[in-house]
Amino acid sequence: MSAANSGLGPVTIVVCNYDGVLHLPPCLDALAALRGEVAEVIVVDDASTDASLELLRARYPGVRVIARERNEGPAAARNAGMRAAATRWVLAVDNDAVLAPDVLELLCAAAAREPAAVLVQPRSVLDGEPGRVHYDGGSFHYAGLIALRNFYRPLEQAAGAGAREVDCAVSVALLADRERVLELGGYDERYFILFEDLDLSFRLRARGWKVLSVAEALVRHRAGTEGLSYREGPHYPRRRAFYHSRNRWRFLVKCYRPWTLVCAAPGLVLYEVAWLAFALAGGNLGAWCAGKWAFLRELPDVLRRRADFQRARRLSDGALLSGGPLTVTPSLARGAARASALRLLDAGLRAWWSLARRLVPRGSSEDP
Repeated sequence: MSAANSGLGPVTIVVCNYDGVLHLPPCLDALAALRGEVAEVIVVDDASTDASLELLRARYPGVRVIARERNEGPAAARNAGMRAAATRWVLAVDNDAVLAPDVLELLCAAAAREPAAVLVQPRSVLDGEPGRVHYDGGSFHYAGLIALRNFYRPLEQAAGAGAREVDCAVSVALLADRERVLELGGYDERYFILFEDLDLSFRLRARGWKVLSVAEALVRHRAGTEGLSYREGPHYPRRRAFYHSRNRWRFLVKCYRPWTLVCAAPGLVLYEVAWLAFALAGGNLGAWCAGKWAFLRELPDVLRRRADFQRARRLSDGALLSGGPLTVTPSLARGAARASALRLLDAGLRAWWSLARRLVPRGSSEDP
């Protein structure tokens, strides 16, 4: 199986890196230990300001490096890596992902068994707590979010085994059919970070392609990028708050039908009010406002991309969207008041969708 990656042929591995001098050694050492046929390893460096490039030259001379002049985010880096790859299948890996030796074999085997699969993701676990699931795919929450599957659940209690269909993949590590992904334009680079994997997954699923998550393929997920990633602590990063505020509405307006937005409006407003309250409590009101203003400035670009996507889709919103669950990082739900507020928010969002979903067309897509 491994010699030919279950018939898929050799795979190019693309590592996205920005200031990852501490992450690169465990990531690249794990990639060197993968079983399966690897055509080459490409590191796309987003204008790192640390010693990443020096480390790559000194310790990993066999790795091809694409040094970008500006940091345009992981979406642009993944696109650049896919365009540079000479193979149809590309395993895109964030620099803080550490793959188990059998991950490539397992992902390729799952892709080979399902011809309609375009994205195949492993199950990521927390590096500091490898017995707990971090990302395992999810479904499309109508509020413009990912309803994450098995989020923070103990590994032995995580639902599912083998390769399971999911709607949305999370871009810690993803095996991608580069031809099909690039045919749709790849990742939308305007997101920079956050929601770019939600957007790509939705566009692929709306075209009728499949996304898989493989339970036995395990990846340890390390700390992420300072100032953007968040798991613990009292301070939600300002830049993350900005991108959440901007990008969620970019996704909603670009990907949903107008009638879906009308039907979902009370739930969308409810979530936005809750997010605004969270931003206020965390000192991120300025970031929330800046995100909304940036979205409005970029609206003409969003509408152009929306027109291209809506013409090509095959499945309607009603066939893709769900009402929950609302999933948040556990540290954000600590404290009785916050936990109660989140439960009420989840219940309100579910209650509205139980009514609104009856009005949203299902099945094949109608004309925009």
